[in-house]
Amino acid sequence: MPKHEGAEHHKKAAEHHEHAAQHHREAAKHHEAGSAEMAGHHAHLAHGHQVLATEHEEEAAKHHAEHHGGN
Repeated sequence: MPKHEGAEHHKKAAEHHEHAAQHHREAAKHHEAGSAEMAGHHAHLAHGHQVLATEHEEEAAKHHAEHHGGN
């Protein structure tokens, strides 16, 4: 990661949250249309993006603790 590693992790987390939101919207549309299979597909993709976002959030927190933790 570049010099601003913490910032990059925050940006990547935000991107994954945005992707997750898009997939949740798609899942809702498919549920409304009666397509449970496609709704499940998009819900699963949303969850995957949420997991990736959480990983970047954790890395940002680690970076902050390592560089700004006061120890």
